[in-house]
Amino acid sequence: MEPFDGLSPTETLRRVSASLGCSPTSAEVAAFLDQHDKARPLRENFLVPKIADLPPSDLSLVDGAEDCIYLVGNSLGLQPKLARKYLEEELDKWARTGVHGHTEGARPWAWAENDLEELMGNVVGAKADEVALMNGLTVNLHLLMLSFYKPTAARHKILLEDKAFPSDHYAVESQIRLRGFDPRESTLLLSPQPGEETLRTEDILEVIEKEGDSIAVVMLSGVQYYTGQLFNMAAITEAGQRKGCYVGFDCAHAAGNVELKLHDWGVDFACWCSYKYLNAGAGGLAGAFIHEKHKDTIKPALLGWWGHDLKTRFQMTNVLELQPGVSGFRLSNQPILLVCPLQASLEVFNMTSMRALRRKSILLTGYLEYLIGHYFSEDAARPDKPHVRIITPSDPEQRGCQLSLCFSIHVRKVFRELERRGVACDMREPSVLRVAPVPLYNSFRDVHRFVEALGAALQAGGLP
Repeated sequence: MEPFDGLSPTETLRRVSASLGCSPTSAEVAAFLDQHDKARPLRENFLVPKIADLPPSDLSLVDGAEDCIYLVGNSLGLQPKLARKYLEEELDKWARTGVHGHTEGARPWAWAENDLEELMGNVVGAKADEVALMNGLTVNLHLLMLSFYKPTAARHKILLEDKAFPSDHYAVESQIRLRGFDPRESTLLLSPQPGEETLRTEDILEVIEKEGDSIAVVMLSGVQYYTGQLFNMAAITEAGQRKGCYVGFDCAHAAGNVELKLHDWGVDFACWCSYKYLNAGAGGLAGAFIHEKHKDTIKPALLGWWGHDLKTRFQMTNVLELQPGVSGFRLSNQPILLVCPLQASLEVFNMTSMRALRRKSILLTGYLEYLIGHYFSEDAARPDKPHVRIITPSDPEQRGCQLSLCFSIHVRKVFRELERRGVACDMREPSVLRVAPVPLYNSFRDVHRFVEALGAALQAGGLP
Protein backbone atom coordinates (compact mmCIF):
# COMPACT_ATOMS: atom_id res chain seq x y z
CA MET A 1 0.00 0.00 0.00
CA GLU A 2 3.05 2.27 -0.29
CA PRO A 3 1.58 4.49 -3.07
CA PHE A 4 -1.04 5.67 -0.55
CA ASP A 5 1.12 6.17 2.52
CA GLY A 6 0.60 9.60 4.01
CA LEU A 7 -2.88 10.02 2.51
CA SER A 8 -6.04 10.02 4.58
CA PRO A 9 -8.29 6.97 4.16
CA THR A 10 -10.90 9.13 2.40
CA GLU A 11 -8.36 10.53 -0.07
CA THR A 12 -6.98 7.04 -0.68
CA LEU A 13 -10.47 5.72 -1.47
CA ARG A 14 -11.12 8.69 -3.77
CA ARG A 15 -7.94 8.10 -5.74
CA VAL A 16 -8.39 4.34 -5.98
CA SER A 17 -12.00 4.61 -7.11
CA ALA A 18 -11.08 7.28 -9.66
CA SER A 19 -8.34 5.08 -11.11
CA LEU A 20 -10.76 2.15 -11.32
CA GLY A 21 -13.63 4.26 -12.66
CA CYS A 22 -16.05 3.15 -9.97
CA SER A 23 -17.60 4.34 -6.72
CA PRO A 24 -15.54 4.19 -3.48
CA THR A 25 -18.26 1.86 -2.19
CA SER A 26 -17.69 -0.68 -4.97
CA ALA A 27 -16.37 -4.15 -4.17
CA GLU A 28 -13.71 -3.42 -6.81
CA VAL A 29 -12.08 -0.96 -4.42
CA ALA A 30 -11.86 -3.60 -1.68
CA ALA A 31 -10.35 -6.06 -4.16
CA PHE A 32 -7.78 -3.47 -5.31
CA LEU A 33 -6.76 -2.63 -1.75
CA ASP A 34 -6.37 -6.30 -0.89
CA GLN A 35 -4.21 -6.88 -3.97
CA HIS A 36 -1.86 -4.09 -2.89
CA ASP A 37 -1.81 -5.03 0.78
CA LYS A 38 1.68 -6.20 1.77
CA ALA A 39 0.30 -7.63 5.02
CA ARG A 40 -2.23 -9.78 3.20
CA PRO A 41 -0.13 -13.01 3.34
CA LEU A 42 -0.15 -12.88 7.15
CA ARG A 43 -3.77 -14.05 7.14
CA GLU A 44 -2.57 -17.44 5.89
CA ASN A 45 -1.00 -18.03 9.31
CA PHE A 46 -4.42 -18.14 11.01
CA LEU A 47 -7.46 -20.39 10.98
CA VAL A 48 -10.59 -18.46 10.02
CA PRO A 49 -13.84 -20.20 11.03
CA LYS A 50 -16.18 -21.21 8.24
CA ILE A 51 -19.72 -19.86 8.35
CA ALA A 52 -21.11 -23.41 8.43
CA ASP A 53 -19.27 -24.06 11.72
CA LEU A 54 -20.83 -21.11 13.54
CA PRO A 55 -24.01 -22.29 15.32
CA PRO A 56 -26.07 -19.06 14.90
CA SER A 57 -25.56 -18.95 11.13
CA ASP A 58 -28.50 -19.46 8.78
CA LEU A 59 -27.15 -21.28 5.74
CA SER A 60 -30.22 -20.31 3.74
CA LEU A 61 -28.90 -16.74 3.79
CA VAL A 62 -25.18 -17.25 3.14
CA ASP A 63 -22.61 -19.59 1.65
CA GLY A 64 -21.63 -21.83 4.55
CA ALA A 65 -18.35 -22.84 2.93
CA GLU A 66 -17.07 -19.26 2.98
CA ASP A 67 -14.93 -17.82 5.77
CA CYS A 68 -17.01 -16.06 8.37
CA ILE A 69 -16.66 -12.28 8.65
CA TYR A 70 -14.50 -12.30 11.76
CA LEU A 71 -14.37 -8.81 13.25
CA VAL A 72 -14.05 -9.69 16.92
CA GLY A 73 -10.30 -9.91 17.49
CA ASN A 74 -10.83 -7.30 20.21
CA SER A 75 -12.44 -10.10 22.22
CA LEU A 76 -10.68 -13.26 21.02
CA GLY A 77 -8.08 -13.44 18.28
CA LEU A 78 -7.95 -16.17 15.68
CA GLN A 79 -5.98 -19.35 16.25
CA PRO A 80 -2.48 -19.33 14.74
CA LYS A 81 -1.98 -22.41 12.58
CA LEU A 82 1.25 -23.31 14.36
CA ALA A 83 -0.43 -23.38 17.77
CA ARG A 84 -1.60 -26.98 17.34
CA LYS A 85 1.84 -28.11 16.12
CA TYR A 86 3.62 -26.54 19.08
CA LEU A 87 1.11 -27.94 21.56
CA GLU A 88 1.43 -31.42 20.09
CA GLU A 89 5.22 -31.17 20.28
CA GLU A 90 5.06 -30.51 24.01
CA LEU A 91 2.45 -33.18 24.66
CA ASP A 92 4.62 -35.64 22.76
CA LYS A 93 7.72 -34.58 24.70
CA TRP A 94 5.86 -35.02 27.97
CA ALA A 95 4.72 -38.49 26.88
CA ARG A 96 8.20 -39.55 25.73
CA THR A 97 10.53 -37.91 28.22
CA GLY A 98 8.46 -37.01 31.28
CA VAL A 99 10.27 -34.78 33.76
CA HIS A 100 13.22 -34.25 31.39
CA GLY A 101 11.02 -31.86 29.42
CA HIS A 102 11.82 -29.17 31.96
CA THR A 103 15.33 -28.77 30.54
CA GLU A 104 15.26 -30.46 27.12
CA GLY A 105 13.80 -29.75 23.70
CA ALA A 106 12.97 -26.61 21.75
CA ARG A 107 10.92 -25.24 24.67
CA PRO A 108 12.44 -26.26 28.01
CA TRP A 109 9.53 -25.84 30.39
CA ALA A 110 11.66 -24.22 33.09
CA TRP A 111 12.33 -21.12 31.01
CA ALA A 112 10.29 -21.37 27.79
CA GLU A 113 8.44 -18.10 28.37
CA ASN A 114 11.75 -16.22 28.76
CA ASP A 115 12.55 -16.97 25.14
CA LEU A 116 9.48 -14.99 24.02
CA GLU A 117 10.16 -11.77 25.89
CA GLU A 118 12.08 -10.09 23.09
CA LEU A 119 9.27 -10.85 20.63
CA MET A 120 6.70 -9.49 23.07
CA GLY A 121 8.85 -6.46 23.75
CA ASN A 122 8.84 -5.66 20.03
CA VAL A 123 5.04 -5.62 20.07
CA VAL A 124 4.68 -3.29 23.08
CA GLY A 125 7.76 -1.13 22.57
CA ALA A 126 9.80 -2.43 25.47
CA LYS A 127 13.17 -4.01 26.13
CA ALA A 128 13.15 -7.77 26.68
CA ASP A 129 14.15 -7.44 30.34
CA GLU A 130 11.29 -4.99 30.94
CA VAL A 131 8.71 -7.67 30.06
CA ALA A 132 7.51 -10.73 31.94
CA LEU A 133 5.04 -13.30 30.63
CA MET A 134 3.06 -14.69 33.53
CA ASN A 135 -0.33 -15.22 35.14
CA GLY A 136 -3.50 -13.49 33.94
CA LEU A 137 -4.12 -9.80 33.40
CA THR A 138 -5.80 -8.97 36.71
CA VAL A 139 -3.33 -11.06 38.71
CA ASN A 140 -0.52 -9.03 37.16
CA LEU A 141 -2.35 -5.78 37.82
CA HIS A 142 -2.64 -6.71 41.50
CA LEU A 143 1.05 -7.65 41.73
CA LEU A 144 2.07 -4.35 40.13
CA MET A 145 -0.29 -2.25 42.23
CA LEU A 146 1.00 -3.85 45.43
CA SER A 147 4.38 -2.30 44.66
CA PHE A 148 3.47 0.93 42.86
CA TYR A 149 0.50 2.00 44.98
CA LYS A 150 2.05 3.46 48.13
CA PRO A 151 -0.67 5.64 49.60
CA THR A 152 -0.09 8.28 52.24
CA ALA A 153 -2.50 10.55 54.07
CA ALA A 154 -1.80 13.28 51.52
CA ARG A 155 -1.32 11.19 48.36
CA HIS A 156 -3.71 8.23 48.29
CA LYS A 157 -5.91 8.58 45.20
CA ILE A 158 -5.96 6.42 42.08
CA LEU A 159 -7.08 8.10 38.86
CA LEU A 160 -9.30 5.79 36.81
CA GLU A 161 -11.84 6.03 34.00
CA ASP A 162 -15.40 6.05 35.26
CA LYS A 163 -16.18 3.25 32.80
CA ALA A 164 -12.93 1.33 32.81
CA PHE A 165 -13.25 -2.41 32.33
CA PRO A 166 -14.94 -3.87 35.46
CA SER A 167 -11.91 -5.92 36.54
CA ASP A 168 -9.81 -2.74 36.69
CA HIS A 169 -12.39 -1.16 38.98
CA TYR A 170 -12.50 -4.22 41.20
CA ALA A 171 -8.72 -4.42 41.41
CA VAL A 172 -8.31 -0.73 42.18
CA GLU A 173 -11.04 -0.72 44.83
CA SER A 174 -9.63 -3.79 46.54
CA GLN A 175 -6.11 -2.35 46.55
CA ILE A 176 -7.41 0.82 48.18
CA ARG A 177 -9.27 -1.15 50.85
CA LEU A 178 -6.21 -3.32 51.44
CA ARG A 179 -4.26 -0.22 52.44
CA GLY A 180 -6.97 0.94 54.83
CA PHE A 181 -8.51 3.65 52.67
CA ASP A 182 -12.06 4.15 51.38
CA PRO A 183 -12.59 3.73 47.61
CA ARG A 184 -15.24 6.44 47.72
CA GLU A 185 -12.57 8.92 48.81
CA SER A 186 -9.50 7.45 47.14
CA THR A 187 -10.85 6.68 43.66
CA LEU A 188 -10.81 9.66 41.33
CA LEU A 189 -13.00 8.92 38.30
CA LEU A 190 -12.77 10.52 34.86
CA SER A 191 -15.96 11.02 32.84
CA PRO A 192 -16.56 12.54 29.39
CA GLN A 193 -18.07 15.97 29.17
CA PRO A 194 -21.90 16.07 29.09
CA GLY A 195 -23.23 14.86 25.76
CA GLU A 196 -19.89 13.32 24.74
CA GLU A 197 -18.86 9.68 24.60
CA THR A 198 -15.08 9.88 24.97
CA LEU A 199 -12.59 11.65 27.19
CA ARG A 200 -10.75 14.72 25.97
CA THR A 201 -7.00 14.57 26.42
CA GLU A 202 -6.96 18.12 27.70
CA ASP A 203 -9.51 17.22 30.39
CA ILE A 204 -7.40 14.26 31.55
CA LEU A 205 -4.31 16.44 31.75
CA GLU A 206 -6.25 19.18 33.56
CA VAL A 207 -7.41 16.75 36.25
CA ILE A 208 -3.87 15.46 36.71
CA GLU A 209 -2.54 19.01 37.02
CA LYS A 210 -5.26 20.03 39.45
CA GLU A 211 -5.41 16.87 41.60
CA GLY A 212 -1.93 15.47 41.02
CA ASP A 213 -0.59 16.20 44.50
CA SER A 214 -3.21 13.82 45.93
CA ILE A 215 -2.86 11.13 43.23
CA ALA A 216 -0.59 8.18 43.97
CA VAL A 217 -1.24 6.27 40.73
CA VAL A 218 -2.69 7.20 37.36
CA MET A 219 -4.20 3.94 36.09
CA LEU A 220 -5.87 4.14 32.67
CA SER A 221 -6.50 1.95 29.66
CA GLY A 222 -4.30 2.13 26.60
CA VAL A 223 -7.40 1.70 24.44
CA GLN A 224 -10.82 2.03 26.07
CA TYR A 225 -12.66 -1.25 25.70
CA TYR A 226 -16.16 0.19 25.11
CA THR A 227 -15.56 3.24 22.94
CA GLY A 228 -12.32 2.12 21.29
CA GLN A 229 -10.63 5.42 22.21
CA LEU A 230 -6.82 5.36 22.13
CA PHE A 231 -5.43 7.53 24.90
CA ASN A 232 -2.41 9.77 24.49
CA MET A 233 -0.27 7.61 26.71
CA ALA A 234 2.88 9.68 26.23
CA ALA A 235 1.21 12.94 27.30
CA ILE A 236 -0.58 11.32 30.22
CA THR A 237 2.63 9.69 31.43
CA GLU A 238 4.56 12.95 31.25
CA ALA A 239 1.81 14.88 33.06
CA GLY A 240 1.40 12.32 35.82
CA GLN A 241 5.10 11.93 36.51
CA ARG A 242 5.58 15.70 36.54
CA LYS A 243 3.16 15.76 39.50
CA GLY A 244 4.96 12.92 41.27
CA CYS A 245 2.49 10.16 40.34
CA TYR A 246 3.27 6.69 39.11
CA VAL A 247 1.58 6.07 35.75
CA GLY A 248 0.41 2.65 34.60
CA PHE A 249 -1.79 1.31 31.82
CA ASP A 250 -4.02 -1.66 31.21
CA CYS A 251 -3.01 -2.45 27.62
CA ALA A 252 -5.43 -5.34 27.09
CA HIS A 253 -7.01 -3.61 24.08
CA ALA A 254 -3.81 -1.88 22.96
CA ALA A 255 -1.17 -4.63 22.79
CA GLY A 256 -1.06 -5.96 19.25
CA ASN A 257 -3.55 -3.32 18.14
CA VAL A 258 -1.65 -0.02 18.12
CA GLU A 259 1.99 0.97 18.09
CA LEU A 260 3.12 1.18 21.70
CA LYS A 261 6.36 2.69 23.00
CA LEU A 262 6.19 1.83 26.67
CA HIS A 263 9.94 2.25 27.18
CA ASP A 264 10.37 5.46 25.19
CA TRP A 265 7.32 7.06 26.79
CA GLY A 266 8.72 6.28 30.24
CA VAL A 267 5.56 4.47 31.38
CA ASP A 268 6.14 3.18 34.91
CA PHE A 269 4.21 -0.09 34.57
CA ALA A 270 1.71 -1.82 32.35
CA CYS A 271 -0.08 -5.14 31.99
CA TRP A 272 -2.07 -6.86 29.25
CA CYS A 273 -3.75 -10.10 28.31
CA SER A 274 -2.77 -12.11 25.23
CA TYR A 275 -6.02 -13.58 23.96
CA LYS A 276 -7.36 -10.52 22.11
CA TYR A 277 -5.14 -8.96 19.48
CA LEU A 278 -2.25 -11.23 20.52
CA ASN A 279 -4.15 -14.40 19.52
CA ALA A 280 -2.89 -16.70 22.30
CA GLY A 281 -6.24 -18.37 22.98
CA ALA A 282 -8.85 -17.97 25.71
CA GLY A 283 -7.20 -17.41 29.09
CA GLY A 284 -3.78 -17.06 27.44
CA LEU A 285 -0.61 -16.12 29.26
CA ALA A 286 -0.61 -12.42 30.20
CA GLY A 287 2.17 -9.85 30.15
CA ALA A 288 3.58 -7.27 32.52
CA PHE A 289 5.97 -4.36 32.03
CA ILE A 290 8.08 -2.36 34.47
CA HIS A 291 10.36 0.33 33.09
CA GLU A 292 14.05 -0.36 33.56
CA LYS A 293 14.44 2.84 35.61
CA HIS A 294 12.67 1.00 38.43
CA LYS A 295 14.57 -2.28 38.24
CA ASP A 296 16.63 -1.61 41.36
CA THR A 297 14.10 0.47 43.31
CA ILE A 298 10.69 -1.17 42.90
CA LYS A 299 10.52 -4.59 44.55
CA PRO A 300 7.72 -7.15 44.48
CA ALA A 301 5.52 -7.26 47.57
CA LEU A 302 4.85 -10.96 47.07
CA LEU A 303 7.67 -13.39 46.39
CA GLY A 304 7.85 -16.75 44.69
CA TRP A 305 10.40 -19.27 43.49
CA TRP A 306 10.28 -18.06 39.90
CA GLY A 307 11.45 -14.60 40.97
CA HIS A 308 14.79 -16.18 41.90
CA ASP A 309 17.70 -15.85 39.46
CA LEU A 310 17.48 -18.69 36.95
CA LYS A 311 21.21 -19.46 37.23
CA THR A 312 20.84 -20.55 40.88
CA ARG A 313 17.09 -21.19 41.11
CA PHE A 314 17.48 -24.93 41.33
CA GLN A 315 20.17 -24.93 44.02
CA MET A 316 17.33 -24.74 46.56
CA THR A 317 19.25 -22.70 49.16
CA ASN A 318 16.12 -20.86 50.36
CA VAL A 319 18.17 -17.67 50.13
CA LEU A 320 16.42 -15.53 47.53
CA GLU A 321 18.52 -14.05 44.75
CA LEU A 322 15.81 -11.75 43.42
CA GLN A 323 15.86 -10.96 39.73
CA PRO A 324 15.84 -7.20 39.10
CA GLY A 325 12.84 -5.42 37.63
CA VAL A 326 9.72 -7.15 36.41
CA SER A 327 11.34 -10.60 36.36
CA GLY A 328 11.42 -10.57 40.15
CA PHE A 329 7.62 -10.38 40.14
CA ARG A 330 7.32 -13.92 38.80
CA LEU A 331 5.82 -16.31 41.31
CA SER A 332 5.52 -19.71 39.64
CA ASN A 333 6.48 -21.61 36.52
CA GLN A 334 4.27 -20.83 33.55
CA PRO A 335 2.03 -23.46 31.91
CA ILE A 336 3.85 -24.67 28.80
CA LEU A 337 0.52 -25.31 27.09
CA LEU A 338 -0.16 -21.55 27.30
CA VAL A 339 3.32 -20.65 26.10
CA CYS A 340 2.86 -22.58 22.84
CA PRO A 341 0.01 -20.61 21.20
CA LEU A 342 1.55 -17.32 22.32
CA GLN A 343 4.79 -18.30 20.63
CA ALA A 344 2.89 -19.18 17.45
CA SER A 345 1.25 -15.77 17.40
CA LEU A 346 4.32 -13.71 18.28
CA GLU A 347 6.22 -15.38 15.46
CA VAL A 348 3.64 -13.99 13.04
CA PHE A 349 4.05 -10.50 14.53
CA ASN A 350 7.78 -10.95 14.00
CA MET A 351 7.16 -11.27 10.24
CA THR A 352 6.10 -7.63 10.15
CA SER A 353 6.19 -4.62 12.49
CA MET A 354 3.62 -2.78 14.54
CA ARG A 355 4.35 0.31 12.45
CA ALA A 356 3.43 -1.53 9.24
CA LEU A 357 0.33 -3.04 10.83
CA ARG A 358 -0.69 0.36 12.11
CA ARG A 359 -0.47 1.87 8.62
CA LYS A 360 -2.78 -0.82 7.31
CA SER A 361 -5.08 -0.48 10.31
CA ILE A 362 -5.66 3.23 9.73
CA LEU A 363 -6.78 2.56 6.15
CA LEU A 364 -8.76 -0.58 7.02
CA THR A 365 -10.69 1.10 9.81
CA GLY A 366 -11.06 4.30 7.79
CA TYR A 367 -12.58 2.24 4.99
CA LEU A 368 -15.12 0.80 7.42
CA GLU A 369 -15.87 4.28 8.75
CA TYR A 370 -16.38 5.62 5.21
CA LEU A 371 -18.80 2.84 4.22
CA ILE A 372 -20.83 3.17 7.41
CA GLY A 373 -21.09 6.91 6.93
CA HIS A 374 -22.15 6.46 3.32
CA TYR A 375 -24.86 3.87 3.90
CA PHE A 376 -26.07 4.27 7.46
CA SER A 377 -25.88 7.92 8.48
CA GLU A 378 -28.95 9.60 9.94
CA ASP A 379 -31.29 10.79 7.17
CA ALA A 380 -33.40 13.83 7.98
CA ALA A 381 -35.68 13.02 5.06
CA ARG A 382 -36.33 9.55 6.52
CA PRO A 383 -36.43 9.89 10.30
CA ASP A 384 -37.80 6.36 10.65
CA LYS A 385 -34.81 4.80 8.87
CA PRO A 386 -32.43 2.98 11.27
CA HIS A 387 -29.09 4.72 11.42
CA VAL A 388 -25.67 4.14 12.87
CA ARG A 389 -23.48 6.55 14.80
CA ILE A 390 -19.80 5.85 15.45
CA ILE A 391 -18.84 6.81 19.00
CA THR A 392 -15.15 6.00 18.52
CA PRO A 393 -13.10 9.13 17.72
CA SER A 394 -12.81 9.83 14.01
CA ASP A 395 -9.20 10.96 14.42
CA PRO A 396 -6.98 7.91 13.67
CA GLU A 397 -4.53 9.12 16.33
CA GLN A 398 -7.25 8.63 18.93
CA ARG A 399 -8.35 5.12 18.06
CA GLY A 400 -7.10 1.65 17.26
CA CYS A 401 -8.80 -0.75 14.89
CA GLN A 402 -12.08 -1.00 16.82
CA LEU A 403 -15.11 1.08 15.86
CA SER A 404 -17.98 1.15 18.35
CA LEU A 405 -21.27 1.51 16.51
CA CYS A 406 -24.31 2.97 18.25
CA PHE A 407 -27.70 2.14 16.71
CA SER A 408 -30.94 4.07 16.66
CA ILE A 409 -32.76 0.77 17.26
CA HIS A 410 -32.11 -1.91 19.84
CA VAL A 411 -28.81 -3.53 19.02
CA ARG A 412 -29.69 -7.08 20.04
CA LYS A 413 -31.91 -7.72 17.00
CA VAL A 414 -29.26 -6.32 14.65
CA PHE A 415 -26.64 -8.48 16.35
CA ARG A 416 -28.72 -11.64 15.93
CA GLU A 417 -29.33 -10.87 12.26
CA LEU A 418 -25.61 -10.34 11.69
CA GLU A 419 -24.83 -13.66 13.34
CA ARG A 420 -27.30 -15.36 11.02
CA ARG A 421 -25.27 -13.97 8.13
CA GLY A 422 -21.95 -15.31 9.35
CA VAL A 423 -20.67 -12.18 11.08
CA ALA A 424 -18.68 -12.55 14.30
CA CYS A 425 -18.61 -9.26 16.19
CA ASP A 426 -19.31 -8.12 19.71
CA MET A 427 -22.37 -6.55 21.36
CA ARG A 428 -22.46 -4.34 24.42
CA GLU A 429 -25.75 -3.24 25.96
CA PRO A 430 -27.65 -1.05 25.56
CA SER A 431 -26.90 -0.06 21.97
CA VAL A 432 -23.30 -0.65 20.92
CA LEU A 433 -21.76 -3.10 18.49
CA ARG A 434 -17.97 -3.34 18.65
CA VAL A 435 -16.42 -4.07 15.25
CA ALA A 436 -12.68 -4.59 14.92
CA PRO A 437 -11.00 -5.17 11.54
CA VAL A 438 -7.62 -6.52 12.69
CA PRO A 439 -4.78 -5.68 10.27
CA LEU A 440 -2.92 -8.92 11.04
CA TYR A 441 -5.59 -11.06 9.37
CA ASN A 442 -8.62 -9.06 8.26
CA SER A 443 -9.05 -7.95 4.66
CA PHE A 444 -10.77 -5.05 2.95
CA ARG A 445 -13.16 -7.62 1.50
CA ASP A 446 -14.09 -8.58 5.09
CA VAL A 447 -15.07 -4.96 5.70
CA HIS A 448 -17.08 -4.73 2.49
CA ARG A 449 -18.87 -8.02 3.26
CA PHE A 450 -19.66 -6.78 6.76
CA VAL A 451 -21.26 -3.60 5.49
CA GLU A 452 -23.37 -5.61 3.05
CA ALA A 453 -24.42 -7.93 5.88
CA LEU A 454 -25.22 -4.96 8.11
CA GLY A 455 -27.49 -3.49 5.45
CA ALA A 456 -29.32 -6.81 5.15
CA ALA A 457 -29.57 -7.12 8.94
CA LEU A 458 -31.14 -3.69 9.29
CA GLN A 459 -33.73 -4.59 6.65
CA ALA A 460 -34.55 -7.95 8.20
CA GLY A 461 -37.57 -8.62 10.33
CA GLY A 462 -39.58 -5.67 9.10
CA LEU A 463 -37.05 -3.01 10.08
CA PRO A 464 -37.54 0.05 7.85
